[in-house]
Amino acid sequence: MGSLIDKINQIINELRPTIQSDGGDIEFIKFEDGKVYLRLHGACVGCAFSFYTLKFGVEKRLKEEIDQIKEIVIVE
Repeated sequence: MGSLIDKINQIINELRPTIQSDGGDIEFIKFEDGKVYLRLHGACVGCAFSFYTLKFGVEKRLKEEIDQIKEIVIVE
């Protein structure tokens, strides 16, 4: 499981500069039952576009790279 978590973090860290350039950030919380739990920070909190960034950016990329991932869940 450790290498899977490392791979998730690697992908998130690759995407992070793009998200940070818009004033936001994402934080990996955990991976459980095929779900990646993330927390939003900065401008991403409450942003109407954060859903699209996560679904069509982060989630899509994670699913392309890691077969075990089913979805992303945002935690408060």
